[in-house]
Amino acid sequence: MTEPRILVVRLGSLGDIVHAFPAVGALRRSFPHAEVIWLTHPKWEFLVRASALVSDVWTVDTRSWANLRSILKRLRQHRFDIAIDYQGLWKSAAIPFLAGIPRRIGFSSDTVRETGVPILYSEPVEVSSMGHVADQNGELSIQAGARTPIGEVTVKVPSEDEQVVRARLLAEGITDYVVLSPGGGWRSKCWPADRYGQLAKEILEKFGVRSVINVGPGEEDLSACVVRAAAGAQTVSLTGSLGQLMALLKNAGAVVAGDTGPLHLADALGAPVVAIFGPTDPARNGPYRRSGVVLRWEGATTSYKRNAVADESLLHITVNDVMNALRGLRVAA
Repeated sequence: MTEPRILVVRLGSLGDIVHAFPAVGALRRSFPHAEVIWLTHPKWEFLVRASALVSDVWTVDTRSWANLRSILKRLRQHRFDIAIDYQGLWKSAAIPFLAGIPRRIGFSSDTVRETGVPILYSEPVEVSSMGHVADQNGELSIQAGARTPIGEVTVKVPSEDEQVVRARLLAEGITDYVVLSPGGGWRSKCWPADRYGQLAKEILEKFGVRSVINVGPGEEDLSACVVRAAAGAQTVSLTGSLGQLMALLKNAGAVVAGDTGPLHLADALGAPVVAIFGPTDPARNGPYRRSGVVLRWEGATTSYKRNAVADESLLHITVNDVMNALRGLRVAA
């Protein structure tokens, strides 16, 4: 029997793509000879290719009408059998619909954020698990015919990126290090930056290990705040390509971050993590490998409202709490 030609749609973002990897891994395991194409934003092509899960990666920028017309034409010509929308937004659901793909699988109204989206699916799936989003993604793979909801994932870091990062760190006199990632898509789920600075001081004093600060575009103010609060702790701010970020995270003694892309990428790469959660639920959005430590105040209320200041629940997590978590991960030699 000929295996189906499958289109995977997950346009962004970093953490969400990482959480789609296990479900796509199930497709690859179940259909080893199938052509599986992943459609994503150009920004994430490198990351998807690093997973080695699909036959090819196609990109689209939904803000460009010319780009959209081009990709729709390409999709129609390719004659896919199945499209799986792991994103659940109007823009992601509309692409396979407009491309005329006969089987269009996505989440039902109970799961999607944007009202009405499931009308574009031929097979809306009401997930049985309200647990981790990666497991929910897996139920879409099952609907497409996968034998299991989750498959193995190995994200590969190019050796040249590892060499570049190693050289940059050695130039700063750093061999062993902890990565501090204070940013996040919205500030209400970010542990205060000054506490990251205090943590860097404690890490150097107690473990003899320096901290490397990672922030994304537009988060330079967070990095500056960490550096000020960490005065004397010899912190280093490091930015670079996505491949270099992967190399930095992979080889860290530990990664401390909130519910943000670098946390989930570090977890997928096998790095020990300390995940600091506040308004978002780690049972749904936490590190999927569960190999690190998740800190969340017991009185925290789950909310996905995007506010400009740290959620009150995050203020209950102390620097000492994080240090104890790092001791449990045996950061110190």
